[in-house]
Amino acid sequence: MCRWAAYLGEAVFLEDILTAPCHSLIAQSHCAQEAKSPTNGDGFGLAWYGDRPEPGLYRDILPAWSDPNLKSLCRQIKSGLFLAHVRASTGGATSRMNCHPFISSSWSFMHNGQIGGFEKIRRALENSLSDAVFDQREGTTDSELFFLLMIDEGLATDPQGAVSRATSRVLEASRRAGLEPALKLTAAFSDGQALHAVRYATDAHAPTLYTSVLRKGGGRCIVSEPFDREGGDWQAIPPASFVTITGDGMAIRPFAPAPAKLALVG
Repeated sequence: MCRWAAYLGEAVFLEDILTAPCHSLIAQSHCAQEAKSPTNGDGFGLAWYGDRPEPGLYRDILPAWSDPNLKSLCRQIKSGLFLAHVRASTGGATSRMNCHPFISSSWSFMHNGQIGGFEKIRRALENSLSDAVFDQREGTTDSELFFLLMIDEGLATDPQGAVSRATSRVLEASRRAGLEPALKLTAAFSDGQALHAVRYATDAHAPTLYTSVLRKGGGRCIVSEPFDREGGDWQAIPPASFVTITGDGMAIRPFAPAPAKLALVG
């Protein structure tokens, strides 16, 4: 499983969250405490928003702890909204195209979890995408495909509904393939204005998710696991939750897959 961190608020240097804290995302890349594997060395990525509507993107296949360019960028880049991810592959080669975050226009997306039995339902899910959305496919991961399903389900106008309907498409594809649906979904995504996150699993073991107000600057973080266990006031996000963070605050709402009859599975 992967580790990730996202932030929305007053502009801060990326290092304040990603490299400087005692249990920063970089530290978690080789010593995670709440993941199945402590090592997340199959690449990393950053997406950050600035003066343009589309995010900047930097991804590489090196382990995050061994890339001096990453530390330099985090020290110099200041942003009020960014997403960062360190990868532990559950499928798909270690390549830049398979590293999170993934972007489409102004949207960025990153994921911790997996689609169970993905290779048996991958073709059905890819075939269910509209041509325009399928043409955006660059890598081979289940995470990128889930992002494209969200886009296909109206992400631009209905973020929570799009995730709910995309989830239903995955579960229905599993059932049609004769599989017991098995999905773990803890993801963060943004259009450059709001920051959204979801925590869901088909079993009782949804990947962890926490949020806290950053002491420096007052913005809000949402993370796979806390990066400052001593001084942070971390709130665990309950399973089956959808989170929206804006400049006005944070809302947590119940989350569930859409009814199967609304799913558009080809």
